[in-house]
Amino acid sequence: MDKYNFFADRSIERHNKSDVLFFISVILLFGLGLFTQVFCTQSYAVRMFHDPYHFVKRQLFSIVAGVLGFLLFSSLKISVIRRIIPFLLCVTLFLCILAFVPGVSVKKNGAPRWIRMPFGFTLQPSEIVKFILVLFLANLFDKQLYLEKEERNVFPCVFVLMSFIMLVLGQKDLSTSLFIFGVCFLLFAVCGMNIKWAFALGVLAVPALFLFIASEPYRIERVIAFLHPDRGAQTFNYQSIAAKRAISSGGLWGAGIGTGLVQTARVPEVQTDYIFAGWTEAMGLGGVMAYFSLLIFFAWRGYRIALLCKNRFAAIATFGFVSMIVCQSMLNCAVVCGALPSTGIPLPFFSVGGSSMIVTLCMCGFVINASRYDSEDKSNNENNFVQIETVGGITL
Repeated sequence: MDKYNFFADRSIERHNKSDVLFFISVILLFGLGLFTQVFCTQSYAVRMFHDPYHFVKRQLFSIVAGVLGFLLFSSLKISVIRRIIPFLLCVTLFLCILAFVPGVSVKKNGAPRWIRMPFGFTLQPSEIVKFILVLFLANLFDKQLYLEKEERNVFPCVFVLMSFIMLVLGQKDLSTSLFIFGVCFLLFAVCGMNIKWAFALGVLAVPALFLFIASEPYRIERVIAFLHPDRGAQTFNYQSIAAKRAISSGGLWGAGIGTGLVQTARVPEVQTDYIFAGWTEAMGLGGVMAYFSLLIFFAWRGYRIALLCKNRFAAIATFGFVSMIVCQSMLNCAVVCGALPSTGIPLPFFSVGGSSMIVTLCMCGFVINASRYDSEDKSNNENNFVQIETVGGITL
């Protein structure tokens, strides 16, 4: 009957082996993000929806769903998670295709990145792609141990990766496509990819990047806005300039959360990609240092779990998930501060967006699961190289 036992059979003592400090960092990050939404989005929410807590309420629904995902992936056996990867891969592919189906797809600013869900909610499939691709690559790299037989081992990984990236590109989401490619490329590197393959991918990626940028006028405008910050102050560069003003007005200790964030209120859709500007105006340089200190602590505990985990699949996936969250956080902050061109990358734990919050908490749940995994775990005696299904010579 053991094959029907989906959840890890651990004693209380073994559950206590979870990395408590990593769990605390997760609680602090998403608690801080919700707190930031409370005092940064009220002005915009009143103007748009006549409800100062409109975005906070939506974020609470996302957190509830995310916590359920956190509990699920922190409790399932590692071997069970590996067995359901083909199913998750197929579901994610189906959701990505639904984003192009009229009536189901939801377009915002001409981009079909969302699909309709019950009760007025939407789902962004590209966020789920981040999660499933890390699991897929970690599973494949674990079975193949090292990327020594280049053609057999690299081609299936690249094929699946590029297929999903092209689907995300079709949703007019270049920034997310590049981000997914970058993190997955990092996984290739840490798992022993030959330097010649890295060079070949780089040679192909650079001209492709210029081609995709040139294919959409708004992408060209974003590059121009980055190279010439003084242009388009009332048009395509307005949001970026407003965010910089909010950051500058924060000073050393910030304007405070009860004084009214004047500059933040002028940032369009501050609740999404530019929420960090609101945090900076309210808390100043001290708040920025506190946030980055917490992010570094989160990264330290996460990478420590990846290094100490004795299951190779869980270790690789943990490394990918922690890198995904940390790199996305750094990228968003760089964009808000003007160090990089504007992108559509949200700030994990902070930005309003149900898909992002749910996927982020699912990633953290898996990391907690990996922190409990050691050589004495009963599931560690199972065959780690589970053969699930072979399709076209590719073992899933």
